[in-house]
Amino acid sequence: MRATPLPAGWPADRPLAISVNVMLEGWTDDSAPGIGPMGNPLKAGVLDLQARSWAEYGPKVGAWRLLDILDRMQLRAVFYVSGVIAERYADLLAAIVEAGHVVGAHGWSQNIIPAYQTTEDEEFDLARCIAVIERSAGSRPPGWLSPRCTPSARTSALLAQKGFDWHADFFDFDLPYRHQTAAGPILAVPFTMEVNDMPLYVRYGNEPEAFTRLLERLVSSWPRLGRPAGCLDITVHAHVFGRPFGAIEFMTALEAARRYSEWAWLTEHRSLAELFAAGD
Repeated sequence: MRATPLPAGWPADRPLAISVNVMLEGWTDDSAPGIGPMGNPLKAGVLDLQARSWAEYGPKVGAWRLLDILDRMQLRAVFYVSGVIAERYADLLAAIVEAGHVVGAHGWSQNIIPAYQTTEDEEFDLARCIAVIERSAGSRPPGWLSPRCTPSARTSALLAQKGFDWHADFFDFDLPYRHQTAAGPILAVPFTMEVNDMPLYVRYGNEPEAFTRLLERLVSSWPRLGRPAGCLDITVHAHVFGRPFGAIEFMTALEAARRYSEWAWLTEHRSLAELFAAGD
């Protein structure tokens, strides 16, 4: 496999960068999560109030618990936040920033997918997402991850035009790279899905321990691949693994990652973006 040069500042002899992400998601008042713990979706046209209540656990309880865990473990993360959450829970965003974490943008609402939007609607939602996060967090979001990780064909260019540092809707490479758009370049930060509570636990029904088991299998076996440089994400949703059963697993996974510091290091997307931007 062809080796990719690493930027200055990448820890020597540690080829695997493990980023910590917290998804802090919300839905508009007329919508609810399409996937929830009950499994059986309601018939079309019926608002699922159970799923809405389940999702509200994230900003009310789960995010605060995850903040406590990250503080105790002295780790920093990117919190990818929906605009509607930034609007409703300004105190939470202030606490995230005060704790030293990064607030990235995660769309206006999780039921609004950029790939479905018109140009005008996408531009409108992007602008109000930036504005409300800046108001609640005290600074503009430097990075973006679309709802469902599904951008439109114009999303990267809109982000570059608005001055975003990175765009994380990329799954085609092991390392960040410069992505060219009609509005100029933006850094593509790869987002891995293997260690993510939403597909593993909610969608596919694995037991919580699968989260740590898969993470440790990947990280412990990295030298067997020849120690290539690459990125891996540990991703939790505040309304899913912010609950006690998930928070315990989140802690366990982070502890497991730290055991392999000989070749792996914990970081977050902003730090990776800064490393690769500085190397351009």
